[in-house]
Amino acid sequence: MAFLSVEQLDGRASSASGISVEFLRDWQQAALRLNGGHRTAFQHGYWLGAWYEAFEGVAPLIAVITDAATAKDIAVVPMFSHFRRGIRIVEFADLGVSDNNAPIVAGDANFDAAGAEAISAALVDGLRALPDRFDLLRFKKMPSYVGAKPNPLVSLGRSGSCSLNANLVLTGDDYADYQASIKRMQMPRCWRVFNRHAGARFEIATDVERAHQLLDVIDIQQQERMQQIGLRFVLNDAAHSRFYRDVARRGVSEGYAVISALVCDEGIVATAFGVRYGATFYLLRIGNAGKRWANCSPGLLVTERTMAALHAQGVRRFDLSIGNHDYKRRFGAEPLPLTDVTVALSWRGLPFVLRDHAAQGLRRHPRLAALAARAMGKAR
Repeated sequence: MAFLSVEQLDGRASSASGISVEFLRDWQQAALRLNGGHRTAFQHGYWLGAWYEAFEGVAPLIAVITDAATAKDIAVVPMFSHFRRGIRIVEFADLGVSDNNAPIVAGDANFDAAGAEAISAALVDGLRALPDRFDLLRFKKMPSYVGAKPNPLVSLGRSGSCSLNANLVLTGDDYADYQASIKRMQMPRCWRVFNRHAGARFEIATDVERAHQLLDVIDIQQQERMQQIGLRFVLNDAAHSRFYRDVARRGVSEGYAVISALVCDEGIVATAFGVRYGATFYLLRIGNAGKRWANCSPGLLVTERTMAALHAQGVRRFDLSIGNHDYKRRFGAEPLPLTDVTVALSWRGLPFVLRDHAAQGLRRHPRLAALAARAMGKAR
């Protein structure tokens, strides 16, 4: 049987299997582990460093999972804990800003299905052994793979159980071929229409000052759009503003943070924000100046121009973010399933596990889900 050593936050250690789990309270300390590990853009040091600094009031909780026999790190799991509805919850460092969540996995990590289950079980056992007395572990939006490595934590749940999915466009090496595949979107025509305006150009911010200027415009454009459709907008509050600007400050010069825009003499017509890691770009936010510019489809155009510019730099995978809007299919995006996991860490977490599992089950049966939603609406 394997042997597990769980490093307690108070420095004591308890033992139970062949994998050790150490819990850290400081992201800066945890960030020194697995610098070269497999990750997505949302486990990048720029993203997580900005996240842990921007969202005050959260309690960082980062798990470092290690092979006890070799003392080599296997994975780092960036999490936080909080208190809600009377229970103590552990979640990924996300709060809705990340499109996916996953551990950072060591480049030389080798594990099969049984090994993935052992890693996941070690993490759960470690959380249960902590003096904090956590009640619930809730992991959302997990991809099946982290780079080239399987995501071991998916073994805790059912693959594809998340109500959201990624939307992946694979362009191939010839961008002209890709453009031909989406010709019905008429992007060349939109570009010609936009270029009739004096000073029309597309740009990607290359310095922090310009990146922050464009983020200010994204906030305004997105807020106006949310007000029009009657939805609450939070991405320009103090914490979110600090977060996005810190990501830009850290990553714009290296091309990790990508802030792009359609600009002319009349002003900034459309804006986009995303993050790039390797050959993958994640589009996260789009704004535009409104109906007056509808004849050139500015939101679609700034997306396509961003894709073209990044393709020239070697990007071949474009994730158009969670949410199944029709325009993503027009760009050729294919849905990529994500996984949700809920695990009770104490008896107080059990009702939440049952509720989450019931919701996942209903999603597999859309008609029943619709009936349940109507029944809940009548009950209110």
